Amino acid sequence: MNSGHTDVITPSTGIRSFQKEGHTVIWGDALEALESEVKDGSIQLIFADPPYNIGKQFANFLDRWPSDADYAKWCEKWLAICIRKLSPNGSLYVMSSTQCMPYLDLFLRDRVEIISRIVWHYDSSGVQARSKFGSMYEPILFCAKDSKNYIFNSEEIKIEAPTGSRRKLIDYRKAVPTQYSTMKVPGNAWYFPRVRYRMPEYEDHPSQKPMALMERIVLASSNPGDIVLDPFSGTFTTSAAAKKHGRNSIGIELAEEYVKIGLRRLSIQETLDGERLQSLTKNYARKNDMRKLKARNEGQMSLFHDKNQ
Repeated sequence: MNSGHTDVITPSTGIRSFQKEGHTVIWGDALEALESEVKDGSIQLIFADPPYNIGKQFANFLDRWPSDADYAKWCEKWLAICIRKLSPNGSLYVMSSTQCMPYLDLFLRDRVEIISRIVWHYDSSGVQARSKFGSMYEPILFCAKDSKNYIFNSEEIKIEAPTGSRRKLIDYRKAVPTQYSTMKVPGNAWYFPRVRYRMPEYEDHPSQKPMALMERIVLASSNPGDIVLDPFSGTFTTSAAAKKHGRNSIGIELAEEYVKIGLRRLSIQETLDGERLQSLTKNYARKNDMRKLKARNEGQMSLFHDKNQ
């Protein structure tokens, strides 16, 4: 194991936490860990991307509740705890499915200030719906505990404005005409490609969020040295973005396979219970072989048709 880290089990809950250089990985249930391991009022930024209740398989967990009402009640519990953990100037970002976000929006609007309703849109990955309009986005709520006191670093997240020409200042009588800045703060429709198998950042997770998406949120709503919390960490991209930009982080995760990813990505330790933590080995050869086989079969069918014409 690397030196300088801690590995602690809380006796009352069995929750295990690992810490090194301002970054903490907590292995346990999100609600229990939030209550027992995180101080009230201590977190400047929370990003929460919970299970969506759509039946997706995550390691040893099936993302399905008995009913939508049960799922909504569960969300209300962890959201209430998260709000309590925020500092007075803290921000909360929540992702959910298009089906479930209305429940969360209604619950949150009476407890925090909803600053922006954001859409993360992406391509369809070649999958096409045949009987309806296919879903190509996920909604994000950006909330603050106090609408008059929250962190928003607009200069840190400016992007190139997609203008076809450079306009001049309107009041040219008072100054020499100059060009408008071509940089602007992003609107609330964000395009980031989904993380794919061939991308260097890919980890073995069915709904991994892009590093660029998480960097925008971390840069916008926290400052260096602040604490960024993700109660459903998955591949720990939120924590990785926090570390990259000089923030501290707390990541909570229930599944052992994803805890291993977090420990490795954050360089907290190199082994877990004697097992060496290694990045995913990708098998590109198999996919290439399948493409070659498909091309060869198509070529053979073409020859067959030519002979029979």
